Order: sequence, then structure tokens, then C-alpha cells
Amino acid sequence: MALFEYFPNYVWNLSVSIAVESGARMGEIIDMCKPLREAAANGDDAGTVEFLQQWVKMADKLIGLADEDEAAGCYFSAGSKLKRAALYLMVAERMQGQGHPNRMETWRNAQAAFRKSIQLSQDNCEYVEVPLENGGTMPALYVRAPGEGPHPTVVYCNGLDSCKEMLYWSNLPQALAKRGISTLCVDQPGTGETLRTYGLPAVPNSEVWASKAVDWLEQQDDVDTARIGMTGISLGGHFAPRAVAFEPRFAAGAVWGANHNWAEVQQKRLKREGENPVPHYWAHVMWVFGATDMDDFFAKAEGMNLNGVMEKIQVPFLVTHGEKDRQISLDYAHQSYDQLINSPHREFKIFTEREGGVEHVGADNMSFGCDYIADWFAKTLGGKRG
Repeated sequence: MALFEYFPNYVWNLSVSIAVESGARMGEIIDMCKPLREAAANGDDAGTVEFLQQWVKMADKLIGLADEDEAAGCYFSAGSKLKRAALYLMVAERMQGQGHPNRMETWRNAQAAFRKSIQLSQDNCEYVEVPLENGGTMPALYVRAPGEGPHPTVVYCNGLDSCKEMLYWSNLPQALAKRGISTLCVDQPGTGETLRTYGLPAVPNSEVWASKAVDWLEQQDDVDTARIGMTGISLGGHFAPRAVAFEPRFAAGAVWGANHNWAEVQQKRLKREGENPVPHYWAHVMWVFGATDMDDFFAKAEGMNLNGVMEKIQVPFLVTHGEKDRQISLDYAHQSYDQLINSPHREFKIFTEREGGVEHVGADNMSFGCDYIADWFAKTLGGKRG
């Protein structure tokens, strides 16, 4: 298994693979990417404006076709096209540098397309808002398990550069729902709408906002409050374990990609060791953390280290990682697992070439991580596996 390596650099290929794993159509991918091959050869950061133009062009076409479907009363068809339009707009927006003049317009258009797609498709997905401290808001997507509750529920958080819609498209919420488990996909501070709309930066102490997610779930009639778990992708491999360690109401936790010492990873990236997840990387992380300059960013990121934290986890916990992750070394997964000394049931899963999902958060094939984590939560929180 490997990424679909259409371009000569990892960052662009990662974006394409995210789109493919989130429901893109290959013919549309080729149509968008074929004009960009020469631009991609100029490096990770160059050519991202051309990337946006081609992907927005395809999204606009799909929105127009969806309008025709809607006018004909074909709402499911319109919803399907709008879903892909939203996906292409979000991938294009993710590739832009902070401050790019068309970035926020693209984001707003993506949000509008996504919400309308959910409405027209009648998908099991509800937009909700979780109150944070000091009047802040954390937008989220709630995917309910079918049938009468109360149901176990999983809080699902982003990494550095994803958003709640991408969490929804990862298919983990749908896999959990089939197993009788609801999911709350959150745009935690530093990601998605919480960053773009409300300007709330990331913080290392994820228990601050994760506890608010638990507060919100405790107010829902269909949630079994004794069976709330948490997981996260990529940098969520820091946020989820930290939250589970310091929020005693979590009954279990898992990571889709360990991220044991992200502060150390930043020092390695300064030396150009490992791959970056997005173009314009340093501008992106300064924006995410609300940093004024590089020194301020490194000061804010200093606490992104799980040494002394994993030992505090006293509930079942799963660590997963891709064998050939080019962004976060497999060694960090071993560190997280080895330090789970007080978990009553710890489990370690490395995705290998035999199955797939070997790249960062299974960017080459997310189905294996999705199924494994969903089955683990079903076994641990009391869902069904068949």
C-alpha cells in the first residue's frame, strides 16, 4: 500500500490522498490535478494558488450540477454532488497559506456546501455547538447510533490541519454508529471553525475543551454517560491521551496515529527531518497556536509532550500507528504504549503492508484503521461487532 503519488512531493500527494479517502471521484481528481503537475514540481509551497483555482473550478461545476438536481427534485443526487464540492473546497483551502486572499471565502463556501449536502442527503449528521469557557464555542458534528439510547459515545478530535467534516468523511463515525456507538466530531481550538470563525488557538492542555464536550454529552438523553470514550487523528494523538489522562469521566481512549512528543518533532522539522503535512508549514502552525513569531510558537508548543502523562491514564487505551508514517516516527507510538503502565487494558496495533494503512493516519487506506478502532471501541465500551 502507498499514497497515490501523482505529484513529485509528499505534501501535495497527501492532500490528494485525503480527498480520495474522503470520497472523491478519481476522474475528478485527474481533471483537477493534470493541469498542476508542472506547478507541483516547483516545491511544496509554490503553486498552491493554482491548486486552489483548479479545485474550486471543479467544486463550482458540481455546485451548478447540484442546483440542477435540486430544481428537478432530485435531492439525494444534489446532496452527493455537494458533498464532493465541499470536500474539494476544504482540501483546496487547507493547501493555502494563512492570509491568502481567497482562503476564507473558500472556507465559507465549503461550509455552506457541506451543510446543504447533509440536509439534502438526509445523512445521520447534526451540526451542534459546544459551549467553551469565557463564552467561546466549539462547533461539532453529532452522529447518532440508531435505535433507542442511551448509547456509548466517542469524542473524535482533529489533528493539526483537519476539520470536523474530514473526521466525518473518515467513515469512523459511520462505523461506530453501525456498532451502536454515537460520535461527536469536534473542531477543537486551533482547528476548523473554532479557529477560522471564532479565532480560538490551540492549547496543549486538551482536557480544558474535551471536558466541555463531555459536559455537552451529559446533557443529551441518548448518551450513556458512563461509557464516553475519546479518540483523535494525527496531533489528536497528543490531544486525546492528554484529555483521557486528566478528565476522569472518559471510560476509554484511542489514538489514530500516536504523537507522543510533538515538541520534539518540531525541532526535527527545523532540520528538515520528516515530511510536513501542509504547505507554508511554519506560517500554519503559528496561526494555529496564535503565535506572533517562531520563538513564541516554540514556547507555546513546548508542552506538547506526553512524558509523565500516559502514566496517568487509568482506563482502557489503544495506540495505533502506520508502519511507514513519514510525518511522525513509529518510535513515538512505542513510547506512548510503553508508558501506559496504569491502564487496565492497553493495546498496540501497527498497520503493516500486509493490510494497509501504513502511512500517516492511514492516508493510503483509512479503512483498516477505521474498522480496527471501531471494533476496539465496540469491545471496550459495549457496542456490537456483527
